[in-house]
Amino acid sequence: QGHLVESGGGSVPAGSSLNLSCVATGLRGDIKCMGWFRQAPGKEREGVATIDGLKSPTYVGSVATRFTISRDNDKNTIYLQMNNLRPGDTSMYYCAAGTLVPCKPWRKFDTWGQGTQVNVSS
Repeated sequence: QGHLVESGGGSVPAGSSLNLSCVATGLRGDIKCMGWFRQAPGKEREGVATIDGLKSPTYVGSVATRFTISRDNDKNTIYLQMNNLRPGDTSMYYCAAGTLVPCKPWRKFDTWGQGTQVNVSS
């Protein structure tokens, strides 16, 4: 299977912005759906956003007005631009990919990255 590598996390104060990147290698051509998930310590993993092969995005809950998911197919990369970060956004952020149709954050993904940590202080 393919591999996903996330980067761009860090420790920032509330109100800051971060841009996460996920570089995909070795994915089959039919794997068009990609997304971002996050998991805080002691919490279950939750979907953040997905983006399909036509760059149509779907967002989950409270991130919809602050986060933007995008992709660059030539670079095999997706991004998550996070603005106005809050302490509640503190999580390990994971990139995922799959063949999901429709491509939605609440559906099952098969390929996962190792995550990039985002810490937001008050």
